[in-house]
Amino acid sequence: MAETHAKLAELDPVWARINTEATTAIKDEPLLGGLIHSSILHHKTIESALAYRTSMKLGANEMPEQLLREICDMAYADDPELGQAARADIVAVYDRDPACDRFILPMLFFKGFQAIQAYRVANWLWRTDRRDMARFFQMRCSEVFGVDIHPAARIGKGIMIDHAHSIVIGETAVVGDNVSMLHSVTLGGTGKEEEDRHPKIGDGVLIGAGAKVLGNIKVGHCSRVAAGSVVLQEVPPCKTVAGVPAKIVGEAGCDQPSVAMDQLLGVR
Repeated sequence: MAETHAKLAELDPVWARINTEATTAIKDEPLLGGLIHSSILHHKTIESALAYRTSMKLGANEMPEQLLREICDMAYADDPELGQAARADIVAVYDRDPACDRFILPMLFFKGFQAIQAYRVANWLWRTDRRDMARFFQMRCSEVFGVDIHPAARIGKGIMIDHAHSIVIGETAVVGDNVSMLHSVTLGGTGKEEEDRHPKIGDGVLIGAGAKVLGNIKVGHCSRVAAGSVVLQEVPPCKTVAGVPAKIVGEAGCDQPSVAMDQLLGVR
């Protein structure tokens, strides 16, 4: 058993750590044993566990868990990038969220992480021309998690959405790698135009709670958008913007705002 775990740790350190934490969690809280076994320890790979967890969360009378599980399994088998992105998302949450002290927590309890994984399957469905099914995933994700991400949006890896209530990301939005955002963020349009109409968020950006970024504008890499801001114009890289409408109020303050999660303006 120890040899098997050592090989797993070498091949897939994220999944190996989740398994170790799962075993400890059952010892600490036996009443969660069934949930942890079915969601984690029953599976040989993180992709299988994610497919199971997503299907259990999104299943409904009109679309049972087993059918959703088969769709998720197909997605992970067809596109290995989905599993790699999920691993990066787990590490991102662990590194940036002070409430997350174990890798197992996003898998079991954090709806921001779970919503992003559901989006990733929906995006695969969209890219493979199964668009009505993609919209079903979007609808259920919105109903279950309060997170509404259009399946055509393009989102990178290493994403952390803290609390994740009332997140809206539009159809033509692009979100880079290693982006962090808090609850009630909107990446939306400004009217009824049908072309490219949503924001383009660069790598390493931090978007504070309640911020709205509207229209086909760019937010440059490693910038900060202060909580409650309404961004209507392009944001240069490595800047901090705040206000309604948002204006540049200074530099970003560090090389990686999305990792530092420092949201204080002018206070050190």
